[in-house]
Amino acid sequence: MAVLGVDQFKSRLVGGGARPNLFEVKLTFPDSLGITKPTSSEKTSLMVKGASLPASTIAPIPVPFRGRVLQVAGDRTFDPWTVTIINDTDFEIRNAMEQWMNSITQHSQNRTTTSAAGVYGNATVTQLTREGKSLRTYRLQDIYPTTLTAIELAMDPDGAPEEFAVTFAVNNFTVDGAGLDGSTTNGVDVSISGSINLGGVTISV
Repeated sequence: MAVLGVDQFKSRLVGGGARPNLFEVKLTFPDSLGITKPTSSEKTSLMVKGASLPASTIAPIPVPFRGRVLQVAGDRTFDPWTVTIINDTDFEIRNAMEQWMNSITQHSQNRTTTSAAGVYGNATVTQLTREGKSLRTYRLQDIYPTTLTAIELAMDPDGAPEEFAVTFAVNNFTVDGAGLDGSTTNGVDVSISGSINLGGVTISV
């Protein structure tokens, strides 16, 4: 087999490779009562300093058989998704996250101020090309914040802007144009096809 050189590698590295610093995140807050949303969705997008393309896991189920173990595919789970946000002096995004979490479960009492459906928001994270165009967009559906990190304060001389991280639980994600099945709106899709026998009665679905 021929040894491939740098020229062959370069010709196959489409677009010079995707760059981790070229991305855009958009957060959609739920319409829950008591949440003061940021005045500009563009600002939320600009203040997101770090994120990730979401991950999922299909856990194997080991099934012993005659001295060997067969790995059977189990259920899919969606990994938590974390974004790092720059904090400015109006605290708009931080405040919205705190109110979102407080609407799910209050600080002073174990009570909620929102409906079950009102817990969830959505997000998109887009990989951009070096020309600033959309290369691949992931749509995270039915998410809510589980962890809001502390903002560290110190008298260090660098004067870097404050930042904090938010970790979200994720129920589903789809990828634009990637041929993946899944909801195009919200929630986790559960679908079946074929027939079901219930007490001797066959129902086609």
